[in-house]
Amino acid sequence: MTKKVFKISVLALLVFASCSKEEDYKEELITIENQQEPLTARQINDKINSFNQNGKKFYWKEASTHMLWSAVVKGDNLVTIGFGKNANDFDRSQSNSASQMQTEILNLIKRYETDQTEDIVIYEDPFLNLIDVRITKQETLEALRRNRNVRYVEPADYRYFTFENQGNPGENQIQSSSGCGYSSSTLSTADFTTVSPNARVPWAFYKHNIPAAWSLTSGGGITIGVVDTGLSPQQSLMNGSFNTGQSSGRYVQKYGTYVDSIWPWSTTTDGVNDLCSHGTSMASVATAPRNNSGLPVGVAYNANLVSYRASSDVVLNGYHEQRGVQNAFTALGNRSDVKIISMSMGHIFSVGRITDGVRYANNRGKLIFCAGGTSTSFTNFVGVIFPAWIPETVAVTGIKEASTYQKCDVCHSGSEIDFTIMMQRAGSNNTVPVLSYYNNQADYVGGSSVATATTAGIAALVWAKNPSWTKDQVLTKMKQSSQFYPTKNSQFGHGIINALTAVQ
Repeated sequence: MTKKVFKISVLALLVFASCSKEEDYKEELITIENQQEPLTARQINDKINSFNQNGKKFYWKEASTHMLWSAVVKGDNLVTIGFGKNANDFDRSQSNSASQMQTEILNLIKRYETDQTEDIVIYEDPFLNLIDVRITKQETLEALRRNRNVRYVEPADYRYFTFENQGNPGENQIQSSSGCGYSSSTLSTADFTTVSPNARVPWAFYKHNIPAAWSLTSGGGITIGVVDTGLSPQQSLMNGSFNTGQSSGRYVQKYGTYVDSIWPWSTTTDGVNDLCSHGTSMASVATAPRNNSGLPVGVAYNANLVSYRASSDVVLNGYHEQRGVQNAFTALGNRSDVKIISMSMGHIFSVGRITDGVRYANNRGKLIFCAGGTSTSFTNFVGVIFPAWIPETVAVTGIKEASTYQKCDVCHSGSEIDFTIMMQRAGSNNTVPVLSYYNNQADYVGGSSVATATTAGIAALVWAKNPSWTKDQVLTKMKQSSQFYPTKNSQFGHGIINALTAVQ
């Protein structure tokens, strides 16, 4: 596409006095002449894809104001504004002038959006310097991007995957191999080992010496937060029978932050129950009890679990899913009992509100594991996905059962990866046995999703063995117990973790 340059002319200079007696400043009231029509969704997606295909990460700050405005128009004019004195000023509790900055930004918007008859503010976050507003004019976005107290301006409800899938109704292009589904499987006897009292240990656990590590720790006293699609009410081992067999003295708690509504102002969540199965699988891999029911056990079978239904599925496509994830991270960040957060979901480009939520939790001492990416060839060109690529998270991917490192058939890899988990069998291509959505049933789940939850479970084993440690000490021990330490591999990070070495 040929870029067109718009002309910005100064109409007036307005002088405003700061309420905090700061030095007066001037702000331009701007207009855009010869305004172009909005880009189509196809044009917007093509520009995003061009970044990813060239090995870059897409942030909305990279877009022109015209492209940003076009995406805002396609997303019902909903905009997220992150504000602060600098890039690290995102926490309201640590920001002395959050209210003043927010007021100034809203006054700026009102000066441009003079013909708006409905409320401008849709949402004001109680923990982060973040608001969601309605904006109709390209000039407003340009003014916000120039404002000294604005960290980012992003379309809050631009549905990339919905638009990318248009024209291909017969293809399930955005569904990953570890996405939604209510299936169950008869497990091959080659894929598990039965241990007391009658639990099945997945084959992949042995590749990481997890059963050997159980002689020293089983995760007791550590709480893992799983941000995903919730827990199935029909899987008793992740509900009322969470303490059964050799699992005891722990708790499972369920919360919901996902709002199933087309209306951005809706606040009523659709509950805590998993309507997808992905969240149940991930919680199972990390914490399923060492049961006597002949079903798969989790890595940290004596750890506590706090489950958040933050999204309807694994693709964070749209306002309520992205806000649901952000709210889950801030809620878990505010809990002193939660040590570890695991999320096996993501996006192919940066979402400012999720970054803020992750950073909020990270600053409160949480060790955060995120999936490096699982998909078909439709998005495999992306490399490591968001938020696994940001420095506040630990990125994990899956590899095949082999003597050399080969990423699984649907897994992403890249320089941001920190650890790998072996999760795809060499001969059968079977993945990892987990609890199914339904009671007394099991299934296979793969991809970087299961790799991430497995790694979170290993972290719980390490932390339970060393309860006075900080997250940095736990992470360092995990790195030291991995195959490539101290030199990271360019695609697979520190490689395979030896859980036994990590807890010794």
